[in-house]
Amino acid sequence: MTHTSAHSGAATLVLVSGLVAALHIGKMPPALPVLGESLGVSLVQAGFLLSVVQLAGMLGGLLTGLLADGAGLRRSVIAGHGILALASLGGVLAQGPASLLALRALEGLGFLLACLPAPSLIRRLVAPQRLSLHLGLWGTYMPTGTALALLLAPPVLGLLGWTGLWSLLGLASAGMALWLWRSLPADPPRPARSASTGPGGFSVWAAPLKATLGSAGPWLVALAFALYSSQWMAVIGFLPTVYAQAGVAGATAGALTALASLVNVAGNLGAGRLLHAGWPAHRLLLIGFAAMGGMAVLAFGQTPQGAGLPAAARYAAVLGFSAIGGLIPATLFSLAVRVAPGEGAVSTTVGWVQQWSSAGQFVGPPLVAWVAAQAGGWQFTWAVTGSAALLGALLGLRLRTVRA
Repeated sequence: MTHTSAHSGAATLVLVSGLVAALHIGKMPPALPVLGESLGVSLVQAGFLLSVVQLAGMLGGLLTGLLADGAGLRRSVIAGHGILALASLGGVLAQGPASLLALRALEGLGFLLACLPAPSLIRRLVAPQRLSLHLGLWGTYMPTGTALALLLAPPVLGLLGWTGLWSLLGLASAGMALWLWRSLPADPPRPARSASTGPGGFSVWAAPLKATLGSAGPWLVALAFALYSSQWMAVIGFLPTVYAQAGVAGATAGALTALASLVNVAGNLGAGRLLHAGWPAHRLLLIGFAAMGGMAVLAFGQTPQGAGLPAAARYAAVLGFSAIGGLIPATLFSLAVRVAPGEGAVSTTVGWVQQWSSAGQFVGPPLVAWVAAQAGGWQFTWAVTGSAALLGALLGLRLRTVRA
């Protein structure tokens, strides 16, 4: 095997690792109705179960990026899957919403460690001229993994219950950690620290931290990702619950939600190819945010008399929301590695972006759930997501001077 093909295989393994990590995110939406019956989980608690997995990223994305840059990208990804395995297997013992929430937060830390270093790893493993294409492919890990979980979870839940689903995914991450340990190239040696670095080498971390937070590009990309992720996780995360309340069977609701998640892949792949072909990043962001805002109105909006579009048209709007919105994450991943203020700050910049992406995913579902609880239905979901889409479009305009 040639050096190039070996690294290409390693880059593919990084993608597979992301898919397995995303399965842990996607297992929750189809399990919510079951958890509501078995553990007494309320609607607002369900919103936090969807979002608390992002707590680690919201509070520590930047720190994790610094640690990944310092400790090694390979080590971080392996450790992340180890934590995912322990937390998911430990979830089997949960006796109520509180303990499940705590373990879900621990899963969030594992997810962060497993996925945050991936863009930097891909940058290390692929040729520069193919970076946009590979980052576009990486942008599909979340919707693809979520779609697989949404599609496969209902039959597993029917056969083994939610504890069986948690156990299987815990074992999957344990196996992934072993595969990564055996197959990924070793991290390059860390440069020797001089005495001037101080205790713990703090200045080694301080330099990329100061550079990242002092640059406008990382802030703009991070905020745009928060505005995207808050919309996507809220809509896709609650679709099984929306359909369950409408009397749709669990397997059918899971399949419909899986398709809605999977079409997001098309947008990610399309963005990678369009960026490679020379399309400006801000144009893709404007198209994506405008589509998400408009499609949410069509999917959830009602007239004052309570009428809305037929169910098929509403679902088509949900598909458009996810598919065209998929232009956004791949574009932002590509921008993130380019606005980083130096090679040594790429994971730090991606960590900052991840921190804000996690904040969006943490805030979005509970906010939409609260609005739905107050309104007695989902008819004002578009007002929450549409506001985020408008702000995201404005940020896209600010990013028009940044080349992807």
